[in-house]
Amino acid sequence: MQLRFVGCGDAFGSGGRQNTCFHVTGDSTNFLIDCGATALPALKRLGVARNDIALILITHFHGDHFAGLPFFLLDAQFSRRTRPLVIAGPEGIERRLAQLMEALFENSSKTKQKFDLSVIALKPEERRSFGAIGVTPYPVVHGESGGPHLAYRIEAQGRVIAYSADTEWTEALVPLARDADLFIAEAYTYDKPVKNHLSLAALEARLADIRPKRLILTHMGDDMLGRLDAINHDTAHDGMIVEV
Repeated sequence: MQLRFVGCGDAFGSGGRQNTCFHVTGDSTNFLIDCGATALPALKRLGVARNDIALILITHFHGDHFAGLPFFLLDAQFSRRTRPLVIAGPEGIERRLAQLMEALFENSSKTKQKFDLSVIALKPEERRSFGAIGVTPYPVVHGESGGPHLAYRIEAQGRVIAYSADTEWTEALVPLARDADLFIAEAYTYDKPVKNHLSLAALEARLADIRPKRLILTHMGDDMLGRLDAINHDTAHDGMIVEV
């Protein structure tokens, strides 16, 4: 499998980076993890065939992870998509998506798509299968956004990808990412505690318990971006491709 960081920035575009959106492809997989506000132009810039994407996993309802969906869906409609699409995320996702569609494009949530669209609410620690992809959500801690906040442990093609989403340190990150082939973890700050966000220092304090085979840091603020040369971990950048 291959994972591409379509966008790996924070909500404020620190370092000029796009909002969170990861694209995973393989012999039996083609899905997105999060779809932030800038996802559609970033996908187009990278030449990604959006209508081949079968699944979008949403971690929470903040705009830098969720607000790209109306643009993605309207693009699918106008490009005459026919392939079914599944959007899955926290409880309340169907209502929140409709509200977002109406806020950005009046009556768009009532328009009948030319393709089958399923919007599915996921429950923490309840594994769901989407074709050849197994998804186990874990609850994480990230304040309020109108619904639960989820991190994902994803099994596909014999590999495990774990993504922390946005969260302060929580013990749920240990089973989420233990022995994962790839752990994508927020590192918003270097060592400064920030409520609802993860620092590299807090993550490093427990890495021995998590034991990921590969760690890549994402969602970095200016504090982290100014220290990249001194960080002994892989760090994401927009467009970066990794083999899993």
